[in-house]
Amino acid sequence: MPSQQRSSSGSTAKAGDADGDGDAAAVSFLGDKSAKVFIAGHRGMVGSAVHRKLDALGFTNVVVRTRAELDLACQAAVEAFFAAELPRYVILAAAKVGGVHASSAAPAEYLTENLRITVNVVDAARRCGSVRKLLVLASSTIYPADAPQPTPESALLTGPPAAGSEWYAIPKIAGIKMCQAVRAEYGLDAIAAAPNNLYGPRHPFPPEYSHVIPALIRRFHRAKLEGAGEVAVWGSGAAAREFTHVDDLAEAVVVLMERYSGEEHVNVGSGEEVTVRELAEAVRGVVGYEGVVAWDAARPEGVARRVVDSGRMRKLGWEPRVALRDGIQDLYRFYLRHECGGQAHHA
Repeated sequence: MPSQQRSSSGSTAKAGDADGDGDAAAVSFLGDKSAKVFIAGHRGMVGSAVHRKLDALGFTNVVVRTRAELDLACQAAVEAFFAAELPRYVILAAAKVGGVHASSAAPAEYLTENLRITVNVVDAARRCGSVRKLLVLASSTIYPADAPQPTPESALLTGPPAAGSEWYAIPKIAGIKMCQAVRAEYGLDAIAAAPNNLYGPRHPFPPEYSHVIPALIRRFHRAKLEGAGEVAVWGSGAAAREFTHVDDLAEAVVVLMERYSGEEHVNVGSGEEVTVRELAEAVRGVVGYEGVVAWDAARPEGVARRVVDSGRMRKLGWEPRVALRDGIQDLYRFYLRHECGGQAHHA
């Protein structure tokens, strides 16, 4: 497939001029579809959605690497890759992810690997001389637990991240500050975005003790098959969240690459706020589980409310398109196809 080019090309020149055209700097992202675009983390939920979006838009030179081909946590390997490929655009969607429970169980692993990935990619993009624009994808976990709601971008570093989230949040904060630093010192057009509570298709499907929507799909589906009378869910269900479909984030990535070159990071959130109880009921209805949801209020449920202020993103012309229930239905169909052998009669 042409958009999955894997070898270096002698036609790629340095200093952001991959086609040797002195007027290349005047070309916009969407007007530069033959330029090399490196998606770091193309097999993850976010990276694969961005890859699909760029394919659909007609980008013909998207460069990708699996982890076996390129370990982003290895500085020498990342530098060698950038020196050989000389991409014009870089989208950093790679990260070690797994939710609060997973990162709390392995804090050193999450902190170290994500810091290495971020530092290696941003620094190599700055050093190689060919990169015209870099986008680092952060997370809404960067904000303090007591941040105002909806949370504006200005709330960054007004307090520590929520307890349990810091092992993932600190590398994301570092990514935002690295973008600001290389912009200030070297003039690289480095930008960052902070999406909120993403969900969408991902293979392999996330494990049960991971992010909330895929976890609920697994639990309710298994309970339906086993005829279980109830499904336990942590917390009281009162916590409020917004969930953004990964395809909507991919749209936002394109808008940012095309229209945004500011120093401050940009929030990306659907604006569709629900309680965890409402979310669980929506997933239960989609799966078709007829039992009871047993709320375990003794278990932690995180901050009471997490919604981001996405006004800056909307001013750029972006609007989310995927309604939450529609996104859950699509994700459940994906789960049935990829995890249950396509056994649609379970739906």
